[in-house]
Amino acid sequence: MTTAAPPQTTEPLVLQRTQGAVRVLTLNRPAQLNSFTAAMHAELRTALDAAAADASVRALILTGAGRGFCAGQDLNDGMGSSPGQVPDVGAVIEANYRPLAARLRAMPVPVIAAVNGVAAGAGANAALCCDMVIAARSASFIQAFSKIGLVPDCGGTWLLPRLVGRARALGLAMTGDKLPAEEAQRIGLIWACVDDAELMNAAMALAERLSTMPSKALAQTRRAIDAATTMAFDDAITLEADTQRELGRAHDFAEGVAAFLAKRAPVFKDR
Repeated sequence: MTTAAPPQTTEPLVLQRTQGAVRVLTLNRPAQLNSFTAAMHAELRTALDAAAADASVRALILTGAGRGFCAGQDLNDGMGSSPGQVPDVGAVIEANYRPLAARLRAMPVPVIAAVNGVAAGAGANAALCCDMVIAARSASFIQAFSKIGLVPDCGGTWLLPRLVGRARALGLAMTGDKLPAEEAQRIGLIWACVDDAELMNAAMALAERLSTMPSKALAQTRRAIDAATTMAFDDAITLEADTQRELGRAHDFAEGVAAFLAKRAPVFKDR
């Protein structure tokens, strides 16, 4: 006699839902403030790849379940905590955080981080890898690395000085102090701070707006602006010309011009 296996009750570590042309991904370890494990990284990469490959998705929102966005790396997961074992934190970066940062910054559609609570360590920098960050007023950003003898990762050393300048970047990274969302908006670290109850409505409204815009041009805008931060001025203009040449041959440019001349709303399709 055989006994049926018990039903699987394990929830996904990344929840997915789609509203129109907007895909919403929710980190789903609320009891652990959505701290990253290797398993959650794997689910998130799969979900991001699926969104990138789905032509019907034209904007993406990344948020967290419960009272936090993401508390960074779960130090109980794969960090060499066994007695006598020397951890290889660099291997964790290469296996998980490098591909996460690269995937977020190479999405073919705009990506919005809806930060609903604390975003600490790699959680903060994963949010900053997104194109735009909207945070609840009660949310905060913490570069917690110095508190455990590390440096900012998940792209933090590159992102922070470009977003807020060297002085503030060093201050945030060295002190590890909590930065409230309103102050994060004031200094230009994030796009917007809104009342807690309005966070997802605001994120969805922005995502829906972006989803009607020319996705390919928006993704190329991200690429060109990022590339220009390390280019000479003349090289940046060359990149602009090359990018405009490519986009100028695409459907969306012709559609945008035709819609403008006809005084109608454009219907963009490139991605």
